[in-house]
Amino acid sequence: TIVLNNPRRRNALSLPMLQSLRRDLLHDVKSRELRVIVIAAEGPVFCSGHDLKELSSEDDVKHHSQVFELCAEVMTLIQKLPVPVIAKVNGLATAAGCQLVASCDIAVASEKSQFATPGVNIGLFCSTPAVALGRSLPRKVALEMLFTGEPLSAHEALMHGLVSKVVPEDKLEEETMKISQKICESSKSVLALGKATFYRQITQDLDTAYKITTKVMVDNLTLRDGQEGIEAFVQKRKPVWSH
Repeated sequence: TIVLNNPRRRNALSLPMLQSLRRDLLHDVKSRELRVIVIAAEGPVFCSGHDLKELSSEDDVKHHSQVFELCAEVMTLIQKLPVPVIAKVNGLATAAGCQLVASCDIAVASEKSQFATPGVNIGLFCSTPAVALGRSLPRKVALEMLFTGEPLSAHEALMHGLVSKVVPEDKLEEETMKISQKICESSKSVLALGKATFYRQITQDLDTAYKITTKVMVDNLTLRDGQEGIEAFVQKRKPVWSH
């Protein structure tokens, strides 16, 4: 579990926060024991996006580029990791914070959570958050969020596909752990192959997507755990994964 822990700054994705998040995401990533990553936060705001003090005219273009480039690296890193990443959201997620939720593989939110891209209201359109948002939400829903800055409720976010589940606040930890534990019952190597393939094929046309995934299904069968799972099913026993 990675916890964004700067509630006084509304868990803003400052340059140090992004550097720390990247470091933590990569920590033990090759360990067989690492099976799932949960991103959570302290305080009433899950994440308020970029630290606007870093984006003032006092800092030069080079610094601004560094902030946005590192943010993009972290968001794309989440989908490149070999384990599922779950956002556990209990509060407001805005701008790059909303982008962070949209970039995770799964998102579980409490009923009080809200999601917004309000950059337009301060003259900084949420163009980088729009990349993740546009790939998670229907286009017209994403554009309404981007053009107006108005928030989605947790249930609206669920209806449009930004989050996976919405639960009462007191059930958030329990539901997140339930999903995590279910993931941990599967083979890490099979999940890693499946996750990488999902993101690879989703941007392709239908024929290319089927060519990619047909080959991967064959490759999956060559994995030790691919054969173990089938043998266990045939023998009516629980599989013993090697990961």
